[in-house]
Order: sequence, then C-alpha cells, then structure tokens
Amino acid sequence: MTTLYEVHGTVALITLSNPPVNGLGHATRSSITDNLQKANADATVKSIVITGAGKAFSGGADIKEFGTPKALSEPNLHSVILAIENSSKPVVAAIHSVCMGGGLELALGCHYRIAAPGCSVALPEVKLGLLPGAGGTQRLPRVLGVEPALNMIVSGEPVKSELLAQIPGQKLFDKMAQSPESLAEEALAFAQSIADTRPLPLVRDLPCKHPNGDAYFQFARNMVKGMSKDFPAPLKCVDAVEAATKRKFEDGLLFEREIFINLMWTPESRALRHIFMAERAASKIPDVPEDTPKREIKSIAVIGAGTMGGGISMNFLNAGIPVKMLEMKQEALDRGIATIRKNYEAQVKKGKLKQDKYEQRMSLLSTTLSYDDLKDADMVIEAVFEEMGVKEKVFKELDRVMKPGAILASNTSTLDMNKIAGFTQRPQDVIGTHFFSPANVMKLLEVVRAEKTAKDVLATVMALGKKIRKTSVVSGVCDGFIGNRMIEQYSRQAGFLLEEGATPEQVDKAVEKFGFAMGPFRMGDLAGNDIGWAIRKRRYQEKPGMKYSKTADLLCEMGRFGQKTGAGWYDYVPGKRDAIPSQVVVDMIEKHRKDIGVAPRKISDEEIVQRLVYSLVNEAAHILEEGIASKASDIDMVYLTGYGFPIHRGGPMLYADQVGLFNVVQSMNRFAQNPLDDASFWKPAPLLARLAAEGKTFNLST
Repeated sequence: MTTLYEVHGTVALITLSNPPVNGLGHATRSSITDNLQKANADATVKSIVITGAGKAFSGGADIKEFGTPKALSEPNLHSVILAIENSSKPVVAAIHSVCMGGGLELALGCHYRIAAPGCSVALPEVKLGLLPGAGGTQRLPRVLGVEPALNMIVSGEPVKSELLAQIPGQKLFDKMAQSPESLAEEALAFAQSIADTRPLPLVRDLPCKHPNGDAYFQFARNMVKGMSKDFPAPLKCVDAVEAATKRKFEDGLLFEREIFINLMWTPESRALRHIFMAERAASKIPDVPEDTPKREIKSIAVIGAGTMGGGISMNFLNAGIPVKMLEMKQEALDRGIATIRKNYEAQVKKGKLKQDKYEQRMSLLSTTLSYDDLKDADMVIEAVFEEMGVKEKVFKELDRVMKPGAILASNTSTLDMNKIAGFTQRPQDVIGTHFFSPANVMKLLEVVRAEKTAKDVLATVMALGKKIRKTSVVSGVCDGFIGNRMIEQYSRQAGFLLEEGATPEQVDKAVEKFGFAMGPFRMGDLAGNDIGWAIRKRRYQEKPGMKYSKTADLLCEMGRFGQKTGAGWYDYVPGKRDAIPSQVVVDMIEKHRKDIGVAPRKISDEEIVQRLVYSLVNEAAHILEEGIASKASDIDMVYLTGYGFPIHRGGPMLYADQVGLFNVVQSMNRFAQNPLDDASFWKPAPLLARLAAEGKTFNLST
C-alpha cells in the first residue's frame, strides 16, 4: 500500500507510505484520491488529516517515474489537489521532516496546514531546469508574500518551517506543532477543532499583490539574469510568479503549466534531469547487489604527505574518520601538516569552519615514519610518485604490515591496477581510488576495480565515497581509466589545432564560451605541462605510431611548465593566476609550423569545439564497448564533476545524444579527411557507428 487509511474518532488519517521520501507516484496519487473519497463518504468522519510515514511528509515527484507515462497519468498532481480542494470536509496537511516540490504543492492544496519544527520546506524544481508545475508558483506567493516565495522558487533551496512561520502575515502554516513527536496528536486535535468551520478556506482565493509590482519584477529579472546565464528556468520562475500577481488564479495556473511543458523540452532541463538520475545511478554496479556486506572502516592510513596525500587525508578528517599519515622524512610530514592546517585556517578565517571543528579535525590526524605503525588501519591509500617501481615497493610493504581484511588502495591516475594488485598476496583487497586535485575540493572519485577486487571491497569503497561526499564512479582497468584516457584525445586535438592555425587563446576561448570551466591550455598550465610531457614520453616508447603535435614538447623544452614556473602556454605575473597571451609561445608555434611545412588556415570556433568534444565522445564509446565504464551516464558524471564539462550540457555523452549521433559521425568523417589530423582516430567506435545507424542514443531518454 502506498497510503495507509485509519479513522481516529471523527478524523480520517491518510498517511503517505512510499519510501524513502513518500514520492507522489501514480499509485500514491490514486490511493490519496481513493481515500479522500472514502473519508467523504463516511458519515462518522468530520475532518481529514494527510501526513507522511517515516522521515518525510513528501519529497515530491517519484523519481522512478521520471520520463515514463505514469508520471503524467491521471490522477496527476493537479487532479489530486483539485480533489482535496473540492472535499466537503476540511483537509489538514500535517507536515514534518521533508516537504518539497510536489509535496509542498499538495500541502498548499489542503485547507489547513500544521507543521513540525525542523521541517525542510522547498520547491527545488529549478534545480532540474523546471519550475513548480502543480500550482506552486501561484499558491506559495499567496501564503508567504511575493518576495519570500520568489526567493524560494528561484533558488530551490530548503527553508526550515520555524523560519517560514516567523514571516509577518504568513498563511502557509495555520499552526506550529510543539515537536515532531507531538505532530500527529496535535494534527488530529486541530482537525477536530476546525471540523465545523465553513466555508472551507482555499489558498487559491487569497489575494496576491506586490506594492511596487513592475519595478520589483524588473529588479528581480536583472538579479536572476546575472546568476543564471546558461539556464532559462530561473527567469521563467519570475514570469510565473509575476503572473500570480496580475492574472486570475486559473489563468495563472495555465500559464505556469505552459511554461513547465516548454521547459521540459529544453536541452538545459534534460541535462539537469539527466545529471540528477546519473548521480544516483553511478552507485549502482550491475553485478554488486546493494545489500552486499561492507567492511567496517573506522580508521585510514595515507602514504604520502604531499599535495594529494594531504588533500585525501582532509576528506576523511572532515567526515570524522581518524587518519595516520606516513612519510619517509620528518620534514615532509611537517610540511604536509602545515599545508593541512593552512587550508583549515583559511576556512576558519572565511567563516566556513568553526574553530572547535578545526581543532577536532586536527586531533584526528596522527603521523608516522614507520610502515609498522599502520598495521591496525582498516584501509590504506597510497599517494606516492606515479611510477610503477615506486608503487611496487609501497605495496610490498603494505602487504607485509597491514592486518588481514584491510583494504589497500592506490591513488594512481593511469597505472595498471592489476599489476599493482599483483605485488601483494591479497589482490582481492586491492582497489584504485583516484582522487582529483585538489583532493579536498574536487567532487569526483574514480573507483578502479581491478580484475580480482572483491565485491565487498568495491561496495565498501563506494559507500565510503558517499560518506566523504564524493561522486564515486566505477572504472575498469585501462591506461588513464575513464577520465584521463579521454582527456588524452582531447589534448591531442588541441595540439593539432595549434599546428593548423589556431592559437592557445583562441582554442581556450572557444571551449570556455561553449561552457567548459577552463580551456585545454589554461588547464595544462594549472596542472603542470610536465605531467603531460611525462605521459607522452611513455607513449613514444609504448605506441611509437601514435601521432602528437610537437608543440607541447617544445614548450616543455623551454622550461614553461605552467603557473608553477610563471610561464606555460601563457605568461603569468607573480602572485596572480591571470593567463596573459605569450608572444614567445606564438613565435614558437609559428616557427614549428614552418619547420613542418604547414601553412596556417583560419579555424572556426565551431570546428574547435566539435573536434575537442567529439574526440571525448569517440574515445568514450570505445570505453563503454570495452566495459571499462558500465553506462554512458557514468562517463558524463566523470566529466561533469572532474573535468569542468558544462553542467547545462549534461556531459559529453548526453551532449552527443542531443546533437544526434548521426550528426556526430558525419562530422567525424569530415575530420578524418584532414591530412594534418589523425585519420585513424576519427574512425567511429563500433558502438557509436551502430547506435548512429540505428537512430539510437547512448543514454535512455531523460
């Protein structure tokens, strides 16, 4: 049953029961209307209370029904609300814990509302590129006032019930319960007290005006426009709330519905809905059941106190998990601790962290110079130099000292995890945990599943990723895993574009205009151009036939490694991070073109974006086909959370779906004709070619 029906004296109690957040799926909506009918037909019932079981009143729409016919099937939420409004007996919403989206719209349709303190109240639809579609933009301004309502609708952020109850003149809550525990009893008593009150009050009948209407809404549009440049929904929210002040209620509802349907079809809303679903899907691993037993992780050891080791440690300290950090020399440990302290102190200074929390986190950190001191840790993560010989020494030591059942993890970004696991006598306990720099800030965690990694180890690390607030994505073993394997092709294309006539500045500006946080050359300068140089040197040995532009090697031979040396693809002023176009680099590129006999041509921004993005897409299709990633949405999450791919485009795979895979393949065939490019790379991956030919997409429609 998705709702429960009970009668307490003269009050019918309808309890939403659709875990985990009482989503308003089709079965739940039908059950509400059936029970309303039952209560209205029962002569002993004088009033009705609607509440939610468990830890929510209702979180709104049922995400399991997104994009399915059930989401729109009657009774839809509008019909349910109309049935409540038309009830001959008063209906009271007893709100607690979570009341969001359609859940709040349902409550606004009730005649009365009683709320428990501590309840999170929100209309978060804007975060999915939508606006409230069941009267939220028309009813909330009538009970809260135009300005507080518009702020809630445009931001989508939750507000606590007790704060909303303090807004002067608010009619959202008719009564505040003393506590969450007493809500049910107080709601039943309140329902009895208003049982005979007539006429029944309706939110739709309340007035909705703003004293400085036109001026206020113009001000609101100016503010919202500056904050939502890539997304149409926030401005449409302003239009809908303005309509509540200027139109009759029914006309306002129709206007809201029209906007909602139009937004549903925008690429931006499809992207945000895709991300919402993809984030949840990333934790689901096809052959690892959700109830797989997990190992207990009460303490962590980290090998290496450098930039990565320190950042990784902070994630666990923030989550209240003790960390023991190992280095070979005391001065390296001292430097590492000083950096962690500096990072926390900066947060304290900005008011983002309280002093006592800072002290508490630092008290969880201990250090050692001996592997033997790590023996009791439940999990160890190495963050040492990216070289197989170094990893071998570390893992052999860990195999010697760590207790049975401890998880041995490597932060490698490219190396073979099967080989690393083979350095131990317990390959089932070995896994890759590829954090992204700065590790205490970046959301992405690539969890690398080696050939022999045990399922409980994988399940444990995925759960741990959630605990330290990472978006964890599982990758199989290959050179560079998901993210770095793809970025190598992107970087190759960026190099070819320089040889053919573009400048670093033009390439960066084109992809930044597309929406990337940073273009490939600014990204190289930030990460350090010597990192790519080391990878290319390895490639020249392993894959001598692989084609690269020599411009990046020439840059590194000049000692221009990026921001850390004050010069890379751009020049930098000491103490600043502003990228200043460099004449030295332009001259180097022009000389290189002459040396290889290439006459520069004019390259459009459109070609730059297509070559860079489609190179990601084609490599990703190979990754999917090889089973390195289990689903296209995992690849999108890697690029959205780790590589600055524009959120409003939903990731490279969804973007390709929206462009049309047929069109992507056509462009790739065109690029393959370019003699200065790598024609063999532009041969569409078999999966991409097949999907394009069949008119299909990487992702199921969102």
